[in-house]
Amino acid sequence: MALAGAARAAVSLNAMSCAAGGSAKDLGAPSLAALPVHRLSSTAAHGVQLPAIRPMMAAAGHHAKSCKVQATVAAAPAASSAAVQEEGRVYNFAAGPACLPYNVLKEAQADLINWKGTGASVLEMSHRSKQFLSIIQKAEADLRELLAIPDNYKVLFLQGGATSQFSAIPLNLAGPEDAVDYVVTGSWGSKAVQEAGKYAKANLAATGKPGKFTDIPPQSEWKLTQGAKYLHICANETIQGVEFKEYPEVEGETVLVADMSSNFCSKPVDVSKFGLIYAGAQKNVGPSGVTIVIVREDLLGKAQPSTPVMLDYKIHSNNESLYNTPPCFSIYMTGLVFADLLKQGGLAAVAKKNEEKAQLLYDAIEGSDGFFKCPVAKPVRSLMNVPFTMRDPELEAEFLKEATAQGLIQLKGHRSVGGVRASIYNALPLAGIQKLVHLMKDFQAKHS
Repeated sequence: MALAGAARAAVSLNAMSCAAGGSAKDLGAPSLAALPVHRLSSTAAHGVQLPAIRPMMAAAGHHAKSCKVQATVAAAPAASSAAVQEEGRVYNFAAGPACLPYNVLKEAQADLINWKGTGASVLEMSHRSKQFLSIIQKAEADLRELLAIPDNYKVLFLQGGATSQFSAIPLNLAGPEDAVDYVVTGSWGSKAVQEAGKYAKANLAATGKPGKFTDIPPQSEWKLTQGAKYLHICANETIQGVEFKEYPEVEGETVLVADMSSNFCSKPVDVSKFGLIYAGAQKNVGPSGVTIVIVREDLLGKAQPSTPVMLDYKIHSNNESLYNTPPCFSIYMTGLVFADLLKQGGLAAVAKKNEEKAQLLYDAIEGSDGFFKCPVAKPVRSLMNVPFTMRDPELEAEFLKEATAQGLIQLKGHRSVGGVRASIYNALPLAGIQKLVHLMKDFQAKHS
């Protein structure tokens, strides 16, 4: 209750000082920004409501809008990794939804109740308002800059997850009698080709299943269909930890299509090599709820007649992703992430950080003398999702329990493959990898 009182005091003094033409700081009030994030967010549960200052403002002869209550929160400085941990946050190795950049979360928190002085939250905005239009347009502009997306490509912010694209892609890019090729390197590629078979003649050009999806079949062994409408790959298999390091070339009018959900914006990509790229945002660039599709403009307008309106790319393109109410807050969050990636120096700089993190973890696995083992072939090991097993599988539960106790969460491998999996997306700091490696070495020493 003392916390609630402190928050009330800060809000009340902010309001009174605005009415007097001063600042809460002048009156010795504690800034809301000075409160730890986990405590600040809990003030609502104790009945602290910012709109409650309006009666005080009116009594002082001012409208509450004239008081910039949010300023003290928005001005909070970016915290160091150590400070973030002190606030009770953990290192989140989840595969998705996954960790988000701390400074992005802080910015969203600061603007949650009153976005940029508009008096409303993004959660409340009309998707037709000029305010939201500015949000979605900036998000697209920043993404275009990050990936150097050519002008003849459309960027769509859709719903339904990447899984909905398993249906949308053949419906938009092929006819019922057209051949479409799939190279399957893991669980998500397997699901994609199965779904495509409902709407086109899906050809399994190659699969890594015989090797338990631990490698990518050599391109010389792929059985591609001449005249196929497209070749589909999953750029990074989240479950198996297999990643394409180089993308295949296609011939004739066949276009390359890639599911980049789990390595989207983790490194530079030559978009012009693809006809279509799609990605669920909840792994590397935002929360769940929004799916990003980047599609070459000449591929639009060819959907099968039976295509549901919500899966028709041309409809969404013509309406600039606003055909119906989009996932507004998720788009807002991805926009903050894109801006943050640009501030870091772009995707080339981000890729270097990701390589450093992945190398540290893979070196620890390789240096364990077989105590830990990664089953994936070295040339195709993912920079984003690192699966590994232990020499004694019976120790895995104890390892995961100890990791959780140390603030290293969501390390359990996918239910279909077991073991351990560390998803080390852009937002996971190097300090998290270092702490995991330290645990691995200590655990091995204790059980060797």
